Amino acid sequence: MRLIVAAPLVAVIGFAGLALTESARQTTRASDLGELARLGAEAGDLSHRLQRERVAAADLLTRGGPQQQDAFADAATATDAVVAGYRGQRARVTSAPPATRAVLARIDATLDALPPLRAQVRTAAHASVSAMTFGYRIAVADLLTLRESVTVGVVNARIADGIRASAALSKTAEAVGQQQVAVLRAIAAGELTPALQQDITAARTSFTESSLAFLALARPDWSSWWEQAGSGQEALLLQRLQDEVSRTRAGSSLRLDVDAWITATQQWSGRLSDLRQRVDTVVLDDVRAAHADQRRRAAAEAVGVVLALLLTALVTWAVARQITRRLRRLRDAANEVAFARLPEVVARLQQPGSSAVDPDELARRQSEDTLEPSSDDEIGELGQAFSAVHRAAVRTAAEQAVMRANTADIFIHLSRREQRLVDAVLVQVDRVERDETDPERLEQLYALDNLATRMGRINASLLVLGGVGVGRVRQEDVALQKVLQAAQSQIEHYARIRLGMVDGDVAVAAETVDEVVHLLAELMDNATVYSPPGTEAWVTGRSLGDRVIIQISDEGVGLSPQRLHQLNELLSRPPAIDVAAVRAMGLVVVGQLAVRLGVTVQLRPGPRLGTIAEAALPATMIRPLPPEEYLLTSARPSRRAARNGAPPPPYAPRTPQPAHPVPQPRAGRPPEDRALPSAPVFRRATPPPEHGDAPTEELLIFQEVNHWFRSDPPNAHDGTGWASPADDAWRTAAQVAAPDVAATTHSGLPKRQPQRHLVPGAVTAPTQPPRSEYRDPAQVATAMAAYARGVAARRPTLTNQGNP
Repeated sequence: MRLIVAAPLVAVIGFAGLALTESARQTTRASDLGELARLGAEAGDLSHRLQRERVAAADLLTRGGPQQQDAFADAATATDAVVAGYRGQRARVTSAPPATRAVLARIDATLDALPPLRAQVRTAAHASVSAMTFGYRIAVADLLTLRESVTVGVVNARIADGIRASAALSKTAEAVGQQQVAVLRAIAAGELTPALQQDITAARTSFTESSLAFLALARPDWSSWWEQAGSGQEALLLQRLQDEVSRTRAGSSLRLDVDAWITATQQWSGRLSDLRQRVDTVVLDDVRAAHADQRRRAAAEAVGVVLALLLTALVTWAVARQITRRLRRLRDAANEVAFARLPEVVARLQQPGSSAVDPDELARRQSEDTLEPSSDDEIGELGQAFSAVHRAAVRTAAEQAVMRANTADIFIHLSRREQRLVDAVLVQVDRVERDETDPERLEQLYALDNLATRMGRINASLLVLGGVGVGRVRQEDVALQKVLQAAQSQIEHYARIRLGMVDGDVAVAAETVDEVVHLLAELMDNATVYSPPGTEAWVTGRSLGDRVIIQISDEGVGLSPQRLHQLNELLSRPPAIDVAAVRAMGLVVVGQLAVRLGVTVQLRPGPRLGTIAEAALPATMIRPLPPEEYLLTSARPSRRAARNGAPPPPYAPRTPQPAHPVPQPRAGRPPEDRALPSAPVFRRATPPPEHGDAPTEELLIFQEVNHWFRSDPPNAHDGTGWASPADDAWRTAAQVAAPDVAATTHSGLPKRQPQRHLVPGAVTAPTQPPRSEYRDPAQVATAMAAYARGVAARRPTLTNQGNP
């Protein structure tokens, strides 16, 4: 808005400045003209006083009496007073044209030379009149030139004509003065020489020309003033004296009354001076009026400029405010569309079920609220254009969402079809494994079973990319160790996975078991694929407060910080389904599962080399397990049970019972008795009643064998003494030496009684368990993992290295 307001204001201020500058210049010129006009008037007065002083000097040089001396002194005193006024006005003139400044310099020099000239007039008794009066003539000529130069640059014609008319009157008075001096020179010489006659004639001619010039420039009232000045007895007397001078021939003596001549010419010169002063007064009034009018005009222009600036600022501010309001509304609406509405629509389109969206209808609904009301200006057109862009963006996003949804449906249908085939393959493999006894062929079947399991994991990945879950329903929570073993069984290089410290009292919620297994299987697969074949990947799972931390570390070459940042961004914000997501399906699937389950997955560099993949399971997915669910076996107390402080039960002889067959591991499922909980190995020993010692940690084996060395055996109170589990067997064996005959045959031989003398601990015939038609893939995978670990422990080269 500032730029919109400032641009026209700067333009208006620029033009107003030019106008005000010109007005100020004209006002300055008017002021300077007033000063020069007053200086011209002072110059006219000074020329008149110099003319009188010149006549007095000529009279002094002609007659040289005391009366002439006093007249010259009075004339010089009057001239000095006028010179002082002239110099005061001269000091106030600060600027003048170059020609005028040159004339002023000459006048200053002439005025400085007046005292020496006057001294010569007083002291030179027989000096030449023409020589003495020539200096006065030069000074008067410079003053007349100054009066004429005042009109240079004057724009007002009325004022210029007035100044010229006043200068013409000064010339007329100078012509009269020159005629005075010429007559006095002729009287002093005793005759009228031809040269003096020519000077008199030239002076009268100059008088006539100057008079005509004044009358040509004079205003009507000035002409009447001229006529009044030229009338009367003094004018008639001067006219008779001039006619007498004109009738005098050259070479004859001029018989004329000097006092009468001087008096007549002085009176005429005084009348001309009064007329000039009146004209100068009128001209100065005109100059002052013009100056005042120029100042008023400049003030009016300044006021007009200020009003124009205020009006321009007001109008510009109003227009700019309207424009900025509309632009601000357009900006806010565009920001809302760009940062709120459009991302919301895109996020909604990325949700499942967007395949039924109509792109055109959705774009029409989203663009119903136009960004700017329809108008014919550029802002309205901009709003309509942005609305069109919004519609196109929403339509494109909807079309892409429909395309992604269709692609996801394709993945889902293909994955389900493939999964049915994989399940059929697993059923067939289970049937063949059940009747196979050849170890080599069984190993091949295990490899085929693992391959089918990996195919099932890929199908599950396609389901995840399609936006659906595995779809398997479980009723019970699964221990964390079994979850890790199930994930291990679903990768190719399962033999290189080593389980480290895993908390046994932690289980994964039943509804998330399969997806957690899938997530961990992808991370394990990456750890084994992107590390050297001769290395192992370690997996740990520890409970940490309100979450479970699972770390999978490998010994590969590691990743650069930039690549780690990219992969962590991929895990935190997995992309939508596209070709790139299918190519890098592992981490994309991990990211999708992590976002769906609320699991935090992060890749970090290993302490020395390799990469650590850390998955944090939230508290909503964790379930506690009771101790009886993670004991090693039912006949052997676990090490965590030792924490309870209860002493082990006393030994009781076992009665012979048929041995139960040990369940064999099946492909795809970890064995039930291989879960090794990482419970503490120590427990608090119960202090004796008579001592108050602090509890100590004792090994279970110490508690088991400590009663061997007691002075009071467990059953010493009944008087039976020591006993061991082998006593029954010894007693049975002793009876064999003297067998009891319950019946005899016809030949007298004792009849055999089945298992009559069977010693406890002998080999019993195993009972054949009923065969199951279905085998759990997790148990089969666990069995395969156990088999592969056993084979790898006996061979120097891993089975997954292949032949060179």
